[in-house]
Amino acid sequence: MLNSFIRFANGVSWCTFQLASMATVILTAAMVYEVLARYVFGAPTVWAFDIAYMANGAVFLLGIAYVLREDSHIRIDVLRNRLPARFNHAVQGGLYLLILAPFFGMLSWIAVSHTLRAWRSGEVETVSPWAPLVWPFYLCIAIGLLAMTLQLVAEGLRAVCDLGSAAAKDRP
Repeated sequence: MLNSFIRFANGVSWCTFQLASMATVILTAAMVYEVLARYVFGAPTVWAFDIAYMANGAVFLLGIAYVLREDSHIRIDVLRNRLPARFNHAVQGGLYLLILAPFFGMLSWIAVSHTLRAWRSGEVETVSPWAPLVWPFYLCIAIGLLAMTLQLVAEGLRAVCDLGSAAAKDRP
């Protein structure tokens, strides 16, 4: 059961990473087009700024769960490497399960609520002359935060389950 949940969370993280990759392509294509339109044709677009911030936000938020899965977030290892593995697993499991997962769960709930409200009302970006609908961007935020919540629970459970094997490694 536990391994199934961890595999599910890992799969969700991989899927959101693929979405982040697509958002990177969209961001790059939009910026190349904007540069050509502005400097070659003298006709800048009204939508490039909106696409840039939305795609950039999507890349970041859709990719964070995968980065956690791959253990690639920035970490200061000076102190951590000197502590027993069992202690590190306990701290990581506790932080992920008791602090970060509930926090990201709450953020996910808020993001989903905000997305649904924007979708129902047809909310548009009011600052932009293009005035795009904002719910697709909010949906990327909600999906990224939900994936991060799942991955935090999976990594926290993995750390707690590794306490026993870490204790064996700590013995002389």
